[in-house]
Order: sequence, then structure tokens, then C-alpha cells
Amino acid sequence: PQKRSSRVMDPVKPILDKWIREDLKKKKKNHRTAKRMYEQLVKFHSFEGSARTVRDYVSRRKKELKEYIEGASLPLESIPGTAQVDFGTAPFLYESEIIDLPYLVMSFPYSNSFLFQVFPSENTECLLEGLQRMFHYMGGVPTTIRFDNLSPAVKKIKGKGERELTDTFERFVLHYGFSYEFCNPGKGNEKGHVEAMVKYVRNNFLLPECTIVDLDQFNETLWQCAEEDRNRPHYLKETLQSELYKEDKKEWLILPEKKFECVRYQEVKADKYGIINIDNKEYSTSPRFAKQRINICVTYNSIIVLNEERQVIVKHSRLYGVKRRSMNWQPYLHLLSKRPKAIKYSSLYDQFPLEWSNFLRDCTEEEQKEVLRLLATLLKNDDFTLLNEALELASSHGHPSADQIKHCFYSLLNQGTSYEAITPRLNVPTVPSATRGLSHYDAFFQGGTSE
Repeated sequence: PQKRSSRVMDPVKPILDKWIREDLKKKKKNHRTAKRMYEQLVKFHSFEGSARTVRDYVSRRKKELKEYIEGASLPLESIPGTAQVDFGTAPFLYESEIIDLPYLVMSFPYSNSFLFQVFPSENTECLLEGLQRMFHYMGGVPTTIRFDNLSPAVKKIKGKGERELTDTFERFVLHYGFSYEFCNPGKGNEKGHVEAMVKYVRNNFLLPECTIVDLDQFNETLWQCAEEDRNRPHYLKETLQSELYKEDKKEWLILPEKKFECVRYQEVKADKYGIINIDNKEYSTSPRFAKQRINICVTYNSIIVLNEERQVIVKHSRLYGVKRRSMNWQPYLHLLSKRPKAIKYSSLYDQFPLEWSNFLRDCTEEEQKEVLRLLATLLKNDDFTLLNEALELASSHGHPSADQIKHCFYSLLNQGTSYEAITPRLNVPTVPSATRGLSHYDAFFQGGTSE
């Protein structure tokens, strides 16, 4: 279409464009209206045109300039040794059920390579554990890492690009010595490389759903996936990504001598049952901690209850998902030995090995008390290995007592020889075999008659 010069509008167009650009940097409620611009043109620039002409021009130019500012991208150069980090989500098959789990991706824009690990959550402990694993697998620390405004890292967003970091993340940064950068709020495109790599990892390594039996073992296989992927040319530089990765490596910082402790220490109060609440999940401690304040250590996969000397009292696997309570009955065995009838209302049989559950069911009430007291003394860290052997050895000549199990346990522990059966010199009279319980009396009355 033919463009004609405008004697009235052409002189004021640069002025209007300047005002529009200034307004686009301000909040929307502080923008000048087209009517106000028209009044200023008339008052200060002797404008002779109509208000309608100004309104049409301002409306059109606002739209053009806004699209240009928001849509324009700068062709930036990638710097060796820098990295970007973000979480993604993918489906996994776990215990015959499909669940969504987050995975942490660290990408290297210069070499277009990456590393990734799968975690049960996006909390602080998982973020720091993932970063630390990657640092020590790489053998170095990127000089600068760009993040989104992740809640595990950023406590508060301040003005002029400042951030108030969470205490744990700040100590992690000081420990490894890297510089950090954060995207502007709502501007995930400012870390576009890792955004694209999150999608690439999901499409090429995590779909269709991967089966997870042990998460740590599964994560060990992911290092090789990332390494093999580097054996392809860079999309622009016509060089293998593995070669560019070596240039990245030259710029990395040296690892500190010791690893960072990716844990959170916390003091909480137990209820009258000795149960504590962490992140809306319940964990057992010990009856002696009922209604007391106790110290705990929280890692990405465990909750550890500590005493005053920071010794481990009980350790739980950290709960994620719908399960709300983790109960470890070992510290409660002394209390249960006083109330053995309560066993059937607890989950004790589900936690004990099958041989011990069956054995306890066959015991009388008094025998249950003795056996539970014995287990409270001998059982350490839920390790039934030696106790299982002792029960099997003691049961070889019938239903054993607590003392017989204890003797066999210490014989195995001290690698001593167990006593052998004594062969008597005199003939022992034949004794009818004894039957435990009362079931044979039930069988008698069912088969006979009662008067």
C-alpha cells in the first residue's frame, strides 16, 4: 500500500513513541492515556491535529512496541564452565502403580550437555543432594549456576534483582564457592537452555514410564545415559559435545575437601504416644520421649531421631505421597512386654520377620512377655539376621523358651560351639509326645459324645 507523509502527525510521532516506550516500563495503571498525550501535544508542542488521529496512532504503536519488546530475543554467547538448573516431572512405574516424580537437570549451555537425577520431591534436601551428587560425579563445580526462583533456595524476592536466600542454600553456596543467578519472576525463558533440556531428557530417557524398584540404583544408571548422549555433534559448532564438555571442565572450580551435609536439624515435641510430626507426616520415636522436645535430623530420604548426645535412637525412611505414618516398634518392645495383649492391635507382626511373628503367636502370654523383653535387649537397628539364626537353632528341638534363644544368640555372636545332645547310658522310657495348646481336646469332643 502507498504510504503518504503526514504534515501534522510526522513531527510528533517520535515524541509519542518516546512516551509509549517510557510507559511500557511502568505499571499499567501509571500509563498515560491517549487523551492525555493529545492534551500535552497541544499544550507543549502546538499540535494542530485531532484527538482521534492521536488515539489511533497510540493504540497501534502500543501494540507494535509491546510485541517487539516481549518477543525479541538476543543472540547471547554461552560461557564455558557455567550451568543452569531446573526440575522437571515424569511418570514412573513403582510397585505396579504409575506415579509422577520430579527429576533435577543440570545443563551446560556451552557444550549443550547435561546431567540428571530423579528424586521423590522438590524440597531443599532433594535439591542440595542432587547438586552435590552432580558436583562430585563431575569432579568440579560450575563457576556460575542460573536457577529459577525455587522455594528451597529463595526465601524472598527483593527489588533490583536481589534475593534473600534460605539459610541451608546459602551455606551450600558458600561451601562450594559458585556464583548464583536467578531469573526474573515469571521469566523462565531466561534459563531457556535447561528448559529445553528438561523436555529433551523426558522425551529421550524417561518415556515410556521407567520401572523403579530402588531409586538410588536407578539413579546410578542415569550417569551413563548422559555421557553417551554427548557423543553427537553440537547443533551449531560442528564439534562433538564431548569435546566441548572438556572445555567446560577446564573452567570448573575445585571441589572442597569435604562434602556438604545436606540435612536439616530440627527440634520438635512428641505427643503422649512418642509420635512426632514432620511435614504433615507422623514418625514414631520412643515411649520415654512422650510429651518431650527431641532433636531430629532430616535428609532427603530419612528421618533420624537423636538423643541429647546426638546418638541415633530410631531411623525412618522419609515418607512421601499418601502414606501418613511410619511406626518403628523396636523402642516400644519394653512397653509391649508389659501389655502383650496389645500386640494384635499393633502392626508389630507386619514389621517382624515371618518366623518371629509365627513364633510369638504360638507363645503363651507369659512367654510373650519374656520374648519381647529379650528382643528389646538384643534387637539393634532392626537387624534380625543373628536373631533369626538363633531362633532357628533353638527351635530345632521343639518350641524354645526365651532363655534358650538367648543362649543360642550369644553362642552365635561369640562364635562358640553350641551344646550337643547327650547320649544317656541307661535306657530312657518312651514318653508320649506332648501337644501344645488345647486343640486336641476340641477334636476329642467333636468326635465323641458328651453326657
